Amino acid sequence: MARATRIGTVALSLIALQIGPIGNLRAQAPGTAGHEHLTEVACVDVPPGEKRPEFGCFNIGAVTGLHFSQPSVYWHLRAFPSRKAAEAVKSATGIVVEEDGRVWLSEFGPRNITPRGGDAIAVVGPLHLPAAKGYAAVLSYAVMRPGDNSRVHTHPGPEGWYVLAGTQCLETPAGARRAGAGGTMTVRSNTPMELNVTGTTLRRAFALVIHDSAQERGTPSDWKPSGACSQ
Repeated sequence: MARATRIGTVALSLIALQIGPIGNLRAQAPGTAGHEHLTEVACVDVPPGEKRPEFGCFNIGAVTGLHFSQPSVYWHLRAFPSRKAAEAVKSATGIVVEEDGRVWLSEFGPRNITPRGGDAIAVVGPLHLPAAKGYAAVLSYAVMRPGDNSRVHTHPGPEGWYVLAGTQCLETPAGARRAGAGGTMTVRSNTPMELNVTGTTLRRAFALVIHDSAQERGTPSDWKPSGACSQ
C-alpha cells in the first residue's frame, strides 16, 4: 500500500510539471546563459507597496495635460544629488525619479533650454509629435538581460531611450539600430518595433513615450521582425 501511494505521488508530480503555469511558459523561453529569457516584455505599472520584479520594464513616472507649440520636442535628462534639489527646480511638467542610486529629472521642450542645476546627462530627440489635443508623457525604467526582448508593439507618439548600461538593438521595418551605455535612440510614432538586449551584460535604460493622451500608451502589433538584431 505504501508503494502504491509513492507511485501515485510521483504521477501527480509529473502531471503538475506537464501542465505548469501556461502564462509563464509563453512569457519565457529557454536561455543559453544560465537564465530564462524574458520575451514579449511590456512596460507595466507596479502598484504602490508591491515589490518590483528584479527584471522587466516598469513605468516609474508620468505627467498628463501637456501642450506643445512646436511640432517636435526634446527630452532633457539631468541628475541631482538629492530629490529635494531636483524638486526645487522642476517645472510643472517635469518628472523626478530615483533609480540606479541617483535622482533624475526629465524635462521636455526645445533643444536649447537654460539648465537649472544638476548635471546634464543627455538630450534625446527630436521627438516628432503627432497631431493631438493634448499629450501625456510616461517614463519607464528597464532592467533586462542579454537575450531578453520586448513584445512587438507600437506607440501613438514618439519614444526615446537613454541607455545606462549594456546594449540594445531596436528592429523596425526600416532595419535595426543599436545603442550602448551613454547612448540615445528615438523612433517615430506608430512605428512597429521590437527591442532586443544584445551583448553580454545587463541592460539598464530609461524610455520615454510622449503620446496622444486620448489613446493608450502602447498596443501590440502584428508586424513580424526579421531577426536583424541577432545577425
